Amino acid sequence: MKKIIFLTLAITLMVYNIKAQENNRDFRNKLQVGMKIGFNYSNVYDTQGEAFNTDPKFGLVAGGFLSIPIGKYLGFQPEILFSQKGFHATGRVLTIPYELTRTTNFIDVPLLFQLKPARFLTLVAGPQFSFLLKQKDVFANSTQEEEFKNDNIRKNILCFLGGADLNLNHVVLGARVGWDIQNNNGDGTSTTPRYKNVWYQATIGFKF
Repeated sequence: MKKIIFLTLAITLMVYNIKAQENNRDFRNKLQVGMKIGFNYSNVYDTQGEAFNTDPKFGLVAGGFLSIPIGKYLGFQPEILFSQKGFHATGRVLTIPYELTRTTNFIDVPLLFQLKPARFLTLVAGPQFSFLLKQKDVFANSTQEEEFKNDNIRKNILCFLGGADLNLNHVVLGARVGWDIQNNNGDGTSTTPRYKNVWYQATIGFKF
């Protein structure tokens, strides 16, 4: 009976060790494709507008990425994401007050450089190109709606992004912070508030 118990424990420990080694595989030298989904917590900065005050807003982010190794400790990670940003705001245009909730839908293309100091940790940073698909404005009253509709909005925005990924085998937990380098107005002549987006991003993903 003691031998049977000892053999059972030995087999259990051996299986556990093999499973642990599989779960702790180092993928830093592997080309990987992944998908992820999560949320943005966004607001604006570098604002210019009469009594322009904002509060942050949540939005969806989802898409795919490619992890390209450059040796064991360096890499390149391009991504393509559908990304919602926006804010809640109060202010004035031509002395007339407004209350606005803005949602902007972007296709974001981050081009991130990777630093991989450990199997479970990847640090990322790099430029991002954002393409505005749609902007939706919801007003508490419609007195200033036409003024915002006629605004000159920039469609293509250069941004910067940085953050980290926690690699749990094939599961990836990501955290990012990003901000626009260019403001939202196309030529700077708009009468409605000028601003730049800033956002915090949290995602969960899966690598193949």
